[in-house]
Amino acid sequence: MTSPADPATPAATQPQLSAATRGALTRYRVIAYVVGVMLLVLVLVAMPFKYFGDNPAVMNVVGPMHGFLYVVYLLASFDLARRVRWPLTRLVLVALAGTIPFLSFYAERKVHHDLAH
Repeated sequence: MTSPADPATPAATQPQLSAATRGALTRYRVIAYVVGVMLLVLVLVAMPFKYFGDNPAVMNVVGPMHGFLYVVYLLASFDLARRVRWPLTRLVLVALAGTIPFLSFYAERKVHHDLAH
């Protein structure tokens, strides 16, 4: 058993993120969650209303909102990738995660785990 003064993982082996990188990670996490929720609302609520209920009103609001928020997500992903020096392939995969329902939640958890733990 370890005490708070004697953690199981030494501080030297934990990654030390700069304040700017921690800020970029927080911004990415927030917008990834928001984009994920908006994509679920788009796919599970707005699209059925439009195609099955013949009512495009919800889609006319949620669609552009998701599009705008996805651009913010791309900017946050790019900012984080630049700060932690991800290869282009990882940036592209993280950026695409905002286009597939539920995948942005998984990508956010994976990125946070990789960088903060």
